[in-house]
Amino acid sequence: MGPATAPTFLQSPHPFAVRSLFFLTDPTWFRRLHVDREMSKSGALDLATGVGGKIKKEDVQSAVDQYEKYHVCYGGDEETRKANYGDMVNKYYDLATSFYEFGWGESFHFAPRWKGESLRESIKRHEHFLALQVELKPGMKVLDVGCGIGGPLREIARFSSTSITGLNNNEYQISRGTELNRIAGVSESCNFVKADFMEMPFSDNTFDGIYAIEATCHAPDAVGCYKEIYRVLKPGQCFAAYEWCMTDHFDPNNESHKKTKAEIELGNGLPDIRTTRECLDALKLAGFEVVSEKDLAVDSPVSWYLPLDTSKFSITSFRLTAFGRFITRTMVKTLEFVGIAPAGSNRVSSFLEKAAEGLVEGGRKEIFTPMYFFLVRKPPSDS
Repeated sequence: MGPATAPTFLQSPHPFAVRSLFFLTDPTWFRRLHVDREMSKSGALDLATGVGGKIKKEDVQSAVDQYEKYHVCYGGDEETRKANYGDMVNKYYDLATSFYEFGWGESFHFAPRWKGESLRESIKRHEHFLALQVELKPGMKVLDVGCGIGGPLREIARFSSTSITGLNNNEYQISRGTELNRIAGVSESCNFVKADFMEMPFSDNTFDGIYAIEATCHAPDAVGCYKEIYRVLKPGQCFAAYEWCMTDHFDPNNESHKKTKAEIELGNGLPDIRTTRECLDALKLAGFEVVSEKDLAVDSPVSWYLPLDTSKFSITSFRLTAFGRFITRTMVKTLEFVGIAPAGSNRVSSFLEKAAEGLVEGGRKEIFTPMYFFLVRKPPSDS
């Protein structure tokens, strides 16, 4: 899944934006600022031309129209989102993936963070923690459910010396992930399968371990999704995940809480955000034994939403700061105006901006968490 980290647009093209093209397309400027060198897309031109994914450039604007209409802010409803979740999520990731990669890197997720720890370091540690919880060992066959472009997949494969299959239903993300696997030299141990995680094309009892990172929140039915994961997992083995959830502090009758929830759903392609209790109940109904569960956001020394807080400035996360977003907003809007970025790019930014605002508010109010962690096991007797 991942955070709504896309740089968003603010105003009409500013003269400064033209001069900013040099800085955005010249990665040496960011290196001088010690910005994470592992970001695979360095320039605004890459970002702008990537908007839309596999959608034809001339169809991007209509795709934005269709996507927005699924959500409450534009008159949509939960049942329509659930009934059409495949189309909704695919449109979302076609439209948003290049923004995600530009602003966040190859791993589209949040992480608990220590003071003095960089965002990238915390993300790697968060991925390693999951691998250790599932007890991944060399030679194991592992499934990453909802793998994005494969940032966690590559990191965990190298960390654990396992073979990992990434399951994803978005063609553009798979093509991008395949290229990044080649660049990283992990093509022999890591691969992708295009499929819906509600109907996986694998035999029963196939995998030695399964994990999901902020991905199964896209499922229209949590029990159905977890049952599929249960089916393809070998008896006695574990499934661990970080899930997006509303916390016990969420009040469904509070209008402010409902607004925040709707903004997060709009900006992140979600049919509905479940509560932590609903998530846990769904795991049990699917047949899993719960080993442990905890909201990791509660004890994080640094707030998980800090990278999205525009009141803060960070050199290492420069593109996510207010100034970094301003540069990118004005630049990409200029590129859209001259026809390099597809029409509709400006619109994509608006729902991503709503998501960022909703995520920060959800975090501050403690009504939302992107890192409800659980470790569950398929009973050994179920063969």
